[in-house]
Amino acid sequence: MPSAAQAGPQRGGRSLGALVLIAALAGGGAGLGGAALYDATMDSNSAAPNSEPLRVDTSSAESPRAQASGLAGTTTEEAASKALPSVVKIYAASDGQSGSGSGIVLTADGEIVTNNHVVEAVASGGQLAVSFNDGTRARATIVGRDPVTDLAVIKAEGVSGLQPAAFGDSDKLSIGQQVIAVGAPFGLDRTVTTGVVSALNRPVNTGSGVGEDLDTVFPAIQTDAAINPGNSGGPLIDIEGNVVGIDSAIRTDSSSSMGQGGSIGLGFAIPINDALPIVEQLRAGEPATHALIGVSVEDAQDELGLPGGARVLAVNSGSAGEDAGLTEGDVVQQVDDVPVSDSNSLIATVRSHRPGDKVTLTIVSSTDTGQVTGEPRTVDITLGSDAS
Repeated sequence: MPSAAQAGPQRGGRSLGALVLIAALAGGGAGLGGAALYDATMDSNSAAPNSEPLRVDTSSAESPRAQASGLAGTTTEEAASKALPSVVKIYAASDGQSGSGSGIVLTADGEIVTNNHVVEAVASGGQLAVSFNDGTRARATIVGRDPVTDLAVIKAEGVSGLQPAAFGDSDKLSIGQQVIAVGAPFGLDRTVTTGVVSALNRPVNTGSGVGEDLDTVFPAIQTDAAINPGNSGGPLIDIEGNVVGIDSAIRTDSSSSMGQGGSIGLGFAIPINDALPIVEQLRAGEPATHALIGVSVEDAQDELGLPGGARVLAVNSGSAGEDAGLTEGDVVQQVDDVPVSDSNSLIATVRSHRPGDKVTLTIVSSTDTGQVTGEPRTVDITLGSDAS
């Protein structure tokens, strides 16, 4: 399950009933994305990169979260019209297998953000290509990947004049707010679907990446906008056409586990505010870094046997957790004002922060069997980093 540096092992497993979580990658050949199944919580060396900061357009040096001037939309049609020129379809082929996903244009000269699982299979060799909204195509190379957050940056070769996406503020999203998914589900490029924000900070664990022993856990935006295999790496946009998330995973019926299950209204996107710091590191050719406490944890239970938080099993020497005075048996139930229901929830919430951030943990004690006991107390902590 999670690495000791992030959270640690759990006792036992989770039953997913009739639902499973899959990466939203469309596989055109056996083995590449099509039948990749993943676990979920009930609540889931680069090439030479362009070091220029992200822009929302080619003529402005504004923050990537600024809106493109004069393009704010008030309808779904206007939002889609604004976003579509900045959405691409990505083709990956390796060892006779192929798959497709989506991506978001970052720069006019072809830098694109997508999911790591879209391009991971060609990281050691293969062919990568991109098709743009106007139907033109180009070969592409990988700039950098981060399996931990399921993000990757690629570079389309020999292109210019692309329209970079406008980025919104995912911290300002509200449950019930209208959102729009744009991408290439099952290879059908320039597809737009609508829905609402169903939940925020939903801990999603998509398991280990292909051939890599790393858990991908992130605090997702949950939406009922239809997200299907092939939407991976595409944008979730607000009604103004600004990117607020990167579509990454769906839950689907286990009856589809031998193929590619479709949307049942449970889609998950990486919040753009969490993604952009990682994207900037990848663009700069740097290894991605992630916040951590430095403890191993398991799921705790309350007196009713329900999820009760993340119980500390061990504290790493020299870690942020040790500095804050955490000890074995402490149960983290809240990070600032965000509730923590289990170990995945703690990992996801911590990963929504950056190394060096200061947060307040709400903690209770526990028995040897992992049951919560005692009165809550608070502990202030400065988050550490997994940087080597």
